Amino acid sequence: MRLFLAAGLGAGVSLGQAPWGLWWLALPALALLTRLVVVAPGAAQAVWLGWIGGAGYFGAGLFWIVEPFFVDAARHGWMAPFALVFLAFGMALFWALAAGVAARGGTIGQRAFGFALGIVAADMLRGYVFTGFPWALVGHIWIDTPAAQAAAFIGPVGLSALAAFAAALPAGATSRRVRGGLVLLSAIVVAGVWLAGASRLAVPDPVRDPAINVRLIQPNAAQHLKWRADMWRVFLDRQMEQTAQPAALPLDLIVWPETAIPFLLDRSGPLFEDIAVLSDGVPVAAGIQREDGLRFFNSLAVADRAGQVFAVYDKWHLVPFGEYVPFGDALSTFGISAFAAREGNGYSAGPGARVLDLGSAGKVLPLICYEAVFPQDLRAAPERADWILQVTNDGWFGNVSGPYQHLAQARLRAIEQGLPLLRAANTGITAVIDAKGRMLRSLPLNTVGVIDTAVPAALAPTVYARTGDLPATILIAIGLFVFVGYRQRLSD
Repeated sequence: MRLFLAAGLGAGVSLGQAPWGLWWLALPALALLTRLVVVAPGAAQAVWLGWIGGAGYFGAGLFWIVEPFFVDAARHGWMAPFALVFLAFGMALFWALAAGVAARGGTIGQRAFGFALGIVAADMLRGYVFTGFPWALVGHIWIDTPAAQAAAFIGPVGLSALAAFAAALPAGATSRRVRGGLVLLSAIVVAGVWLAGASRLAVPDPVRDPAINVRLIQPNAAQHLKWRADMWRVFLDRQMEQTAQPAALPLDLIVWPETAIPFLLDRSGPLFEDIAVLSDGVPVAAGIQREDGLRFFNSLAVADRAGQVFAVYDKWHLVPFGEYVPFGDALSTFGISAFAAREGNGYSAGPGARVLDLGSAGKVLPLICYEAVFPQDLRAAPERADWILQVTNDGWFGNVSGPYQHLAQARLRAIEQGLPLLRAANTGITAVIDAKGRMLRSLPLNTVGVIDTAVPAALAPTVYARTGDLPATILIAIGLFVFVGYRQRLSD
C-alpha cells in the first residue's frame, strides 16, 4: 500500500512541471513523500519508497518520451512502453539514492534533511552523469513564477534546493505544533524568494542600442511527413515563402529551425543563393545537416546577403541513442561498425560551444534543440554573446508536455545568463524570451507562422553566469559531509 502511495505522490510532484505548473500541489506532494520516506521503519523500506516515488515522478513527468516511437509506429511503437519504464525507473534510482542518504539520519528531522539534500544532489548529478539528462528537475516547478528569478544567482540546482528543503521542513516535524511552525517557516522562505523575484521583474529593462531585428520562421512540418518524398518540397517552399514575406521592421537576420533544409550543406547547390534573393539580402540562419568524409553533423549554417555561407555551428551535445550510440566509434575498432559515427552511422559531435559574429545581428550563442537543457553548455562559450539563438525540432516531443517542458527550460537558461533567447521551432513553440525569462511573443504548437521582433536587451552578467554550479556543488558537499559526519559521531 505504501508503495502505491509513494508512486501517487511522486506523480503529484510532477504536476509542478510544464505545462501544468501546479507548484502549489507539487510542493505538498513532495512534503508528504518526504514524510513517507523518513518514517519508514528501515533503510531498505526507505530506499524502496524513494525508488517507487521517483518512478511515479519521472513516469508522469516524462511520459512524452514515448512520442518519438510513434512517429513510425509500425516499426518502433512496440518499444514505447519499454522506453518509458526503463527511463522512469532508471531516473528514479537517483531518488532511491537520496532515500538511502536519508536513512542514515538519526531523528526524523535529520532524515528529512538528508532526503532533501539527496534530492538536490541527485538533480546536480543528473546534469552530468552519462552525458547528463537534467530534464524535470524538482526546481523546475518554479519556472513560471517570480521565484524563478533566483536562478540568476543560485542556478537550477538552487531552485531544486528551495523546493526540496521547503518540503522537508514540515515533513521532519515530530509533533503537530512543531509542524505548524515549520509550515509557516517554509512559507516565509518561499514568499521571501518569490517577493525578491517579483522585485527583480519590476526593475525597468535596458534598451538595446542599436536595435537587432530578427524574423523567426515556424513551418510546421510534422515529423512523420517531414522527410517524405512527396512532402519535403512542400515544406521547403513554405519556408521560402515565409522568408519572402514583407517585414514591418528592417531585418538583420532570418532564422529557419533545426534541420529545416532537406539537403546536406555540401550538396545544397544554389539553394542559399535562391534564399538570399527571396530574403532581399537579409542573412539567413538555417538548420541543416552536413558531411565531412564519413562523418555527419547536425548544424546551423548562416548565409550572407549574397547567399554565401560564412558561419557554421555543429551541435556538440548530442542525444544518446537518438543522434549517436555511446561508444559506437570504440566498438568499430573491434569490427562492429553499425553504431560508429565515424562510419556515417549517426551524428558526430561538433568541437564545442561557439559564439558567432553575425555583424549587424550581433554576437550569437547558437543552441540546437536538446543543448538548451544544459546550463553548463552555455557557460562553455568562449565569450559572452549578445543573445542566445535556439533552433529546434520539437515535432519529436508530441503535443502534450514535451514541447512545453523544453520551452520552460529555455526560459530558465535566459534567466541564468541574463541574456535574451530567441527560438525557432519547426512545429512550435517558436518564442521570443527576454533576459528575465518572460515570454514576449510566441507561436502556438502545430501552426504555420513567422515572428518579426526586436531582440530584447541583455542584462549584466549574472552571478550564476560567472560561477555556474560550483557554489552549489561546494554546499552540497559540505552538507553531505556534515550530515554523514554527525551521524557517525552519534553512532560512536
